[in-house]
Amino acid sequence: MGSGTEAAHEGSPRPGRGRELGGSWSRRRFVGLLGGAAAVSAAPALAGCGGDADGGTSEARDPQVRDSARGAAPGQPSTSASAAPGPSRSSSGPRPLYLGTYTSAEGGGKGIGVASYDPASGRITGRGTITGVQDPSYLAVHPDGGTLYAVDEGTRGAVTAVRLSDEKVLGSRPTGGANTCHLSVHPGGRWLLSADYGSGSVAVHPIDASGALGERTDRVTHSRPAPRSGQQGPRAHQFISAPDGGHVLAVDFGTDTVYSYRLDERAGTLTEVAQAHTRAGAGPRHLTFHPGGRYAYLADEADDTVAVCAYEPTSGRLTIGRPQSTGAKADTNYPAQLAVTPDGAYAFLANRGDDTLARYAVEADGARLRLLGTVPVGGDFPRQIALSPDGGLLFAANQRSGTVSVFRVGAGDGTLRLAGEPFASPVAVCALPL
Repeated sequence: MGSGTEAAHEGSPRPGRGRELGGSWSRRRFVGLLGGAAAVSAAPALAGCGGDADGGTSEARDPQVRDSARGAAPGQPSTSASAAPGPSRSSSGPRPLYLGTYTSAEGGGKGIGVASYDPASGRITGRGTITGVQDPSYLAVHPDGGTLYAVDEGTRGAVTAVRLSDEKVLGSRPTGGANTCHLSVHPGGRWLLSADYGSGSVAVHPIDASGALGERTDRVTHSRPAPRSGQQGPRAHQFISAPDGGHVLAVDFGTDTVYSYRLDERAGTLTEVAQAHTRAGAGPRHLTFHPGGRYAYLADEADDTVAVCAYEPTSGRLTIGRPQSTGAKADTNYPAQLAVTPDGAYAFLANRGDDTLARYAVEADGARLRLLGTVPVGGDFPRQIALSPDGGLLFAANQRSGTVSVFRVGAGDGTLRLAGEPFASPVAVCALPL
């Protein structure tokens, strides 16, 4: 397994690291170096379908006049069938797929990629681009399916809401931090949670009945424990809700800590209730809960490991278990993200550097991961992975090759089989199948 520690790459850029490199390399600047490699394969996928840069509109391959649609209140899906980007979740036809990228990177995208996928074959079809959103490197959808949210991973971090019925950008709100790299919607649908990598902070924004965002209600910067030498300060990488919605958890690479907060659902404010610490230099990146809600799985980017974590819903306390192998054989590997099947039977891990997907059997009701092996991802540097809602397909966004790979997931054994050729998408860093 590769060491991948922060100290190992201080002062000089190394391929594949989407974070600060030395004192002057930001995530945004560094990814620009990767865009050139992706441009050749990525350009044809969405060619001719991007809107104007200052627009906030979408232009599709199949030009059609979109009906204007009213925004949906939380819990009520959007109702404009003619303008909707895809069918409802109950449909057996093509399903919507949204793709995140870096617009500031050379060869990057022009906004949020709009596509669809066939649930049976896994085939992706490009349909357009939602423009007017800068560096949308991570995406999330409202529980009612009516609104898409995107980060702006720039020096001045921000979060943006997009109404999906007509792909209208509803506006952006500053997070108060820098390099917003992750966001999620609280299960109640009233609050948006975001993580700022550059400033090591997390923020909360209210969501109104239309899906639009209000002004920030809280922001917390991680200051304790103090980052170790070489970590260059706190680096918040993820902010999510526990499955029961009672607590929200922030993963910080720079402090080797997962912070648990209680969210006041009336005021949108945070109260820290617990901290869970990895071993020094582990560099935690991404936490994924088991459907049962009592266990979660942590990808430690810097020391190339994963760990099973026990979660106590009453207190919000997380207990991090021993480090386990990612299955990577490459000298240098940076695990990115885990995904767990809806039935909780299998877990998958994206390995950047090894360029594989690790497969785990989930045992003991979620308390144990057993490595089954790895499969080639079919691309270069899988930054993010996601399962389709039914768990039948797995999507891998391959940043450096500018592609999205799709795998069929074996229902009985968790096997992964590549479904056709990867889909070209400029600097693909996030794939969100609905």
